[in-house]
Amino acid sequence: MARGWSRFFDRVTLILFLAALAAGFAEFGATSSLNDVARRFGHFSSSGSLQSVVGLSGSALGLGLAALRLASLAALPLSSLADRWGRTRVLRQTLLFGLLLTAAAAMSPQYWVFVLCFALARPLLTVATTLVQIVTVELASTQLRIQRLAIMAAGLGIGSGLSAVVHGFLRGPDSFRWLFAMALLPALAIVPLLGAIPEPPQKSELLPLAHLGVVPGEARGRLAIVAIVAFTIGVITGPSGGFTFVYAEGILKMKPSVVATVVVVSGLAGLAGLFASRRFARTLGRRWTVAIGVVLSAVVSAYAYGGGRWAFIVGYVLSVGVGGLLSPAMTAMSTEIFAHNFRATAAGWITVAGVVGAIAGLAVFGWVGDVVHASSESDLRIPALVTFLPLLPVLLLLRRLPESKGTELT
Repeated sequence: MARGWSRFFDRVTLILFLAALAAGFAEFGATSSLNDVARRFGHFSSSGSLQSVVGLSGSALGLGLAALRLASLAALPLSSLADRWGRTRVLRQTLLFGLLLTAAAAMSPQYWVFVLCFALARPLLTVATTLVQIVTVELASTQLRIQRLAIMAAGLGIGSGLSAVVHGFLRGPDSFRWLFAMALLPALAIVPLLGAIPEPPQKSELLPLAHLGVVPGEARGRLAIVAIVAFTIGVITGPSGGFTFVYAEGILKMKPSVVATVVVVSGLAGLAGLFASRRFARTLGRRWTVAIGVVLSAVVSAYAYGGGRWAFIVGYVLSVGVGGLLSPAMTAMSTEIFAHNFRATAAGWITVAGVVGAIAGLAVFGWVGDVVHASSESDLRIPALVTFLPLLPVLLLLRRLPESKGTELT
């Protein structure tokens, strides 16, 4: 039994899992602490709008979160460098500097400086997360690929959840500063371990290396479809995750410790989603699993903002479970159909598409929230429905992609 377990979760997988956890912790810090940051740097008004209950307007919050996403566009050239300089070298450097910049946000004197620090850190952490997934795919056998992608998704989710839990139990007007400063711990303890990760071998010496940001013409059709799906996912997950703590703590008036408890409990749903993804990706295939996951994500996210604490709790828990279902299958599909020589570059474009989608979703969600004067528990229902549902028909494009389950990497 021990031998079987070590085959499933070996030393390299453990190190990559810890790297995903560190990136998730640092990336999610901006979201989990957003309500505290808004109260610390905002100014309350009597307008009956979102600003009257959290300190910053929906537009300011949306623009700040959109700026973080926009900065992730720098992930494209950084990811493309991994096709030339090597996966592990770029992974170590991006994770290290991403964590250091996150820690620097602890000294922010105002809201937009906080946004700037995280905007600089975001593309580095995004690339680190992307390369963890790519290295996992390239080092795993065909049989173990989806299981190990599920482990990386679990690491990312645990890191995000840990950030929310720490935020929930740190109190005080500047408690978010301690949360950001804690990013120094994985910078010192986890990044040095990445030196033990072997560089994935190049599968074909005949294929040319990608130019910066360029993939071969024959792969662009596939890339466009995956990018459109990633854009749709970003439109849903950007605002559904970005406004979570503002909605729960600022509008629903839930205690941070209660929200942290909900996050911990939702981890069980996330674990169930990962097991479901493993099964569905093998039986139904990557494409169907992605399609089901995107539709469910839109529905449960809209329900979470439908009004009331119980709707939020149930919707949030289910959304984490759906995220566990969607993430490994989407990662597998978007890496298996591209060749080694431009796989990281393709991943960079897919990341860009998700970022643009998140920016669009955050902008629409925040703007509609301001238009309907969202300041009560049911007022975010309309922004949620308007933002999350209209793009779902684009999932029909998945039928034009090849099914990649069981394929050998090229």
